Amino acid sequence: MQLNETHDPSLTSWVDSANTPDTDFPIQNLPFCVFRPRGSGQAFRGGVAIGDRIVDLAALGSALDGASQEARDAAGLAARDSLNDLMAAGPQAWSALRLALSRLLRSGATPRPHLLVAQADAEYTVPARIGDYTDFYTSIHHATAVGRLFRPDNPLLPNYKWVPIGYHGRASTIGVSGQAFARPRGQTRGPTDAEPSFGPCKRLDYELEVGIFVGRGNDQGEPIPADQAESHVFGLCLLNDWSARDVQAWEYQPLGPFLSKNFATTISPWIVTLEALAPYRAAWQRDAADPQPLPYLDYADLRARGGLDIELEVLLETATMRREGQAPARLSQSNFRHSYWTVAQLMAHHTVNGCALNPGDLLGSGTQSGPDAAEAGSLLELTVGGKQPLTLPNGEQRVFIEDGDRIVLRGWAAAPGRPRIGFGEASGTVLPAR
Repeated sequence: MQLNETHDPSLTSWVDSANTPDTDFPIQNLPFCVFRPRGSGQAFRGGVAIGDRIVDLAALGSALDGASQEARDAAGLAARDSLNDLMAAGPQAWSALRLALSRLLRSGATPRPHLLVAQADAEYTVPARIGDYTDFYTSIHHATAVGRLFRPDNPLLPNYKWVPIGYHGRASTIGVSGQAFARPRGQTRGPTDAEPSFGPCKRLDYELEVGIFVGRGNDQGEPIPADQAESHVFGLCLLNDWSARDVQAWEYQPLGPFLSKNFATTISPWIVTLEALAPYRAAWQRDAADPQPLPYLDYADLRARGGLDIELEVLLETATMRREGQAPARLSQSNFRHSYWTVAQLMAHHTVNGCALNPGDLLGSGTQSGPDAAEAGSLLELTVGGKQPLTLPNGEQRVFIEDGDRIVLRGWAAAPGRPRIGFGEASGTVLPAR
C-alpha cells in the first residue's frame, strides 16, 4: 500500500468530532461496518465511521456524482446488507471509494449532515457473511508461556518456528461487539479425577486477537503468493476468541480445540483497511538463531515493513463495577508487531496447498501476547495457569472470567505527527450457564 492524499495528516473534516485527538475515527481512517438505526427495523447497510458518526452509504445518492465510476460502483456494493461484494471487488475499488469518501468529508467540502447517523443511535451486525473462519497461533510469546505450563522443559513443539499453526473454527457463533452468551458446558477432567464430568466451564478465558477479513479470494488449486497476499486482505478488526480452558485441556489431544472454542467469538463492528494502516507499518524481525521462513513464506518487503504497529488493550468490567459505576480495569496491553508470522504469511500458508479462500472469510491471528508478563493476551498467562489471582483496583480478584464479567478489547495505531487510527471496541459479556 502506497501513501496517497488520504493519508495526509493535516486533513480535517467538516464533522467536528473527527478532529479531536482522542477519536478512533479521524478522516484518515474511514473504517467500514454494517449497521442500521437502533430499533428501526430497517435493513442493515454499509457504513463508514467518521468521528462519532457513521456515513450511511445507502443514502449517498448524488453525493458522489463527481467521483470516479469505480468509486460510485464500489459505493453501491458497500451499501448492501453485507460487505462481501465490496470485498470481492478488489483493492482498486476499495481505494477508489476511500478516496471519494475522503474528499466528500474533508473540511472545505459541502457539509452533508443528512448522510450521517450518530454511532450512539446505531446497532451493528457482523459486517460480512463469514463462510469460513480459521484461527492461527502467531504469538511466540503466548505459545511459549502456555507451552511452559504443560511442558516446562519443552514449551514449543518442533514445528512452531517453521509453519504458521492454525485450526478451522466455527463461523456460526461469531458475533459483533456487545455479544452476550451463556457460559459453555462440556466435559472436563481434573488432574486427580478418575473420570471426566459434565457441567459448566470453570476456567473461562478471553484471547486478545486481530481478525483478518479476506477480500478477493483465490481459485481452488491456485495459491496466493506471499508478495501478493495483502492485495487479498480487505482489512483488520479486533477479535476475542473466547476459550473454555478446562474443556480444552481434556479434548484437544490429538486433534486440537473443538467445543472449547466454538461457542462464541466476538469481533469489533469496524474493519480498518490495510490502506488506512499503511503509515503504521513496522519492521518484521526473526531472531537470527531461529529458522528463517521457507521461500514461499518470504517476500521482498517482509523484513522492512511486514509488521503492523497496532497497540492492543484488554479491559475487564465486573458486575460490581457496572453496578457501582466504576470504570473497567485494564488487564494488559500488547502490540501486533510482536507477531511471529505476518498477515501476508498467514494468507500464503493457508492457500499453499490449494485451499480456496472466499470474500468475507475470517482469519484470527491467535492470542497477541508480548515479551513482557504485563503484555499477556489471556488470563491463562496473566494468572500463570490459575495459580496467581489478579487483584483488581476495587479489590475484587479474578483467576478466570466469572458470570456477569464484560471483556473489552481495544486497538489503535499511532505515530508521531500522525492521527490515531482506532478499531473501536470488541466487547462481550458472559451470562450464567443455561
